[in-house]
Amino acid sequence: MVGKPLKPWQSMLVMWLSVIIILAGYTFLSNRQHEINANDKTIPTWSQLKEGIQKIVEKNERSGERWLVEDAKASAERLFLGLFYGFFGALFLGLFMGCFPLLDSGLSWPLSILSKLPPTAALALFFVVLGVGTNMYVGVIVVGILPISTLTIRLATRDIPKELINKALTLGASKGEMVFSVIFRHILPKVIDTLRLQIGPALVFLIAAEYACAHVGFGYRLRLQARLVNMDVVYPYLVILILFGFTFDFLLVILQKLTCRWYVEERSGEHGKN
Repeated sequence: MVGKPLKPWQSMLVMWLSVIIILAGYTFLSNRQHEINANDKTIPTWSQLKEGIQKIVEKNERSGERWLVEDAKASAERLFLGLFYGFFGALFLGLFMGCFPLLDSGLSWPLSILSKLPPTAALALFFVVLGVGTNMYVGVIVVGILPISTLTIRLATRDIPKELINKALTLGASKGEMVFSVIFRHILPKVIDTLRLQIGPALVFLIAAEYACAHVGFGYRLRLQARLVNMDVVYPYLVILILFGFTFDFLLVILQKLTCRWYVEERSGEHGKN
């Protein structure tokens, strides 16, 4: 039946099979490439990847620093601050735009235009206005995620059932209670889903900015090692970036389960019926 969920053991089986197929495919390609060229560095063997991971986690002989620790600290701070400022700005703008038509009329078009601007194309502007410190990377992320997040939250606010608003008004709710106690609580699950969807773009904007002008961070390390064709370092860094994104997403899923149980139970019930 279309849309019918798999049993838990079936989901686990399919998941592990897909992982095994990917790993087996990489092993085959790596071995084949090294049969053609024993000195190939573009598709490292597992032993070469192990050496690359050692370079990442061990202290560098020249600097005395661990690449992974220094890069993770820099990139994590920039990513967290960018998501924090960008999304909380989008939350309040989107919420108020959805509630108040005057504000909506004034901001909807500018935000629609700004959402079409790739922030990576304006790196020179961020460089001139904000310098090369943390503020530049945070600014790139904010400009990248705020417009589209604002418009998404605005639509979620405007899609609230009129019956819910009428009931709140009938019970004597004030404007503040209407916005924060009724509307905000109703759209909170979609707000968290919107933030989850912006993690990937935020990482793209951050890595692009670091790739261009950072002196520490994941993007900087990828640029440096890619120029040297040290793919035994590049590939582990790409995996670490994926884990970064998954970690943020996992924490948001937990937050959604803790704060929006009614929404999670409702979705689980819909899947069960299907």
